[in-house]
Amino acid sequence: MDNIMKDKLIKITKEKFQEGDPAHDISHTLRVLKNAEFIASKENGDLDIIIPSALFHDIICYPKNSEKSKYSSDESANFAENILKTLPDYPKYKISKVHTSITQCSFSKQIVPESLEAKILQDADRLEATGAVSIMRTFASAGLMNSELYNFDDPFCKKRKPDSLRYALDLFYNRLLIVKDFMHTETAKNIAEKRTKILYDFLNALEEELYEI
Repeated sequence: MDNIMKDKLIKITKEKFQEGDPAHDISHTLRVLKNAEFIASKENGDLDIIIPSALFHDIICYPKNSEKSKYSSDESANFAENILKTLPDYPKYKISKVHTSITQCSFSKQIVPESLEAKILQDADRLEATGAVSIMRTFASAGLMNSELYNFDDPFCKKRKPDSLRYALDLFYNRLLIVKDFMHTETAKNIAEKRTKILYDFLNALEEELYEI
């Protein structure tokens, strides 16, 4: 993909983006794009598919505690399809591949992506659920959903099942610590492995602070 088309797609994304959840804002989208481009450079992915898929994967994003949340990826895929159809210079035969990549991106749907490009997009998005960025995103979303920071009696889910809609810290056990096990590309696996260590360091530091006095 040439820079003219890429810049045009970024411009459209910024104009159409629905701000609301700081964990799924334009910064998140641009980080996913950066992740996806890097992975694609190592795994030989098609940037004509990967770039619009990354830019539009969260263009429609309902709150995670909303009943409509399950429709976010499908509606984002439809949005991407409609936009790409209006661009004369975008290869029309690749639009359906963008649509599929976006519909298969959702973590909560637990879909195993089919194409290399869909795998790269899913990996790029899931890298946002590892490392320092994922910690910021977790507590930002918790504030939006009015969730508690952690369960006072059992912060680290040692005697109970995680409930990440109620307690922010529980998302570490529901998702963040296990994301590395669901990566598809070797490139993403290596990155996720390093970033997961940051999560354990955070939990160890928090446990020390909560119980040292």
